[in-house]
Amino acid sequence: MNVLIGFASMSGNTEEIMDIIKNQLEKKGCQIKLEEIETLNVQDIPNYDLVLIGSYTWGDGDLPYEAEEFYEDLDNVDLKGSICGCFGSGDTVYPAYCQAVNLFSEKLQERGANVFETLLKIEFSPDTREEVEECENYANSLYQWAEQELIISRR
Repeated sequence: MNVLIGFASMSGNTEEIMDIIKNQLEKKGCQIKLEEIETLNVQDIPNYDLVLIGSYTWGDGDLPYEAEEFYEDLDNVDLKGSICGCFGSGDTVYPAYCQAVNLFSEKLQERGANVFETLLKIEFSPDTREEVEECENYANSLYQWAEQELIISRR
């Protein structure tokens, strides 16, 4: 499976989540391309079997500055048939915990993408064994789901 992971990580938390997901998908034989979200071209999304978008949430539910242009550019691409997943980090002290993950999921769906219903949200970084396992389980479930979606879409 050809996978693109676009991510924004200021303090390294979302990048740590991404690394765990990437490692799990590589164990499944996936070829992974990593791209920081500020240089990611939305037109590239349909070229991949699976696209993951990872972002931290800034302040009380805002997209990070470096993700805003990519988010807006999504309005200019038809993602029908694209298979996507979303993940990110946040801080539960804010009422809009990990809101950037929700915003990306909603936007991708608006543009026609088939988005994995489980959104991975980790407070700060995956520091505990349970949080690491949550990331690994997310990657495994996402992979199984994406495999099925690819089979269905190729019929």
